[in-house]
Amino acid sequence: MSLLDLFKKKKTKEELTLDLSWMKTDMHSHLIPGVDDGAQTMDESLELISRLADWGLQKLIITPHVMSEFYKNTPEIIQSGLQALRKAVNKEGINIHLEAAAEYYLDELFYDKVLKKEPLLTFGDNMILVETGFMNKAHILEDTLFRLETAGYKPIYAHPERYLYLHQNPTLLESLAERNIYFQLNLLSITGYYSKPVKKFAEKLIDMGLVKVVGTDCHNHRYLDALEHLPSEKYYEKLMSLPLVNSTL
Repeated sequence: MSLLDLFKKKKTKEELTLDLSWMKTDMHSHLIPGVDDGAQTMDESLELISRLADWGLQKLIITPHVMSEFYKNTPEIIQSGLQALRKAVNKEGINIHLEAAAEYYLDELFYDKVLKKEPLLTFGDNMILVETGFMNKAHILEDTLFRLETAGYKPIYAHPERYLYLHQNPTLLESLAERNIYFQLNLLSITGYYSKPVKKFAEKLIDMGLVKVVGTDCHNHRYLDALEHLPSEKYYEKLMSLPLVNSTL
């Protein structure tokens, strides 16, 4: 093979069009307009959803933030926003199915909701998406996950590759893996979008086979512009080869 052939092969790879049809379902996004730090208007939401549909996704499970201090979303607010978004998507003729759950911030108020058995938004087989702060481990992390499990939920640990405390605590990583907590990786993490350390840790989780679910975590067009570079990443094919559950949601 000549040097010219090698150059052509690399160029072809970089020019690949993003195809997410293998996922079927994106289970992490912020596309209900005006409820959190994601899409702010209906027009913006429709533009983002149209791009995702063009990449072959069949279903979006939209997961607005629920954070006691910032985004005080309730199931009623989220479901109302979903219904309005569905009507707009149907009017525009965008061929994609929309559902909604939530991305719950794991804090004392969420812990209290779990203890009081308040209604929580789920997807799939009673799966619930939970996130934590990026820097420090929540002291109630393991207990909250345990109580969710005993209440019949399947906790989905949102973008663990972004948690610095997990990078620094291999014992915690091993413990969560042994408990079969589902790790949800952001697709952008393997592009270096968040940082080089996040990319490196994402690759580690893929190598360990710990990633069970993937999502775009789409907030705006900047996210999707960056996603277009995904096919050129060396770990993309490795990620696709994992036994992910997206296609069953």
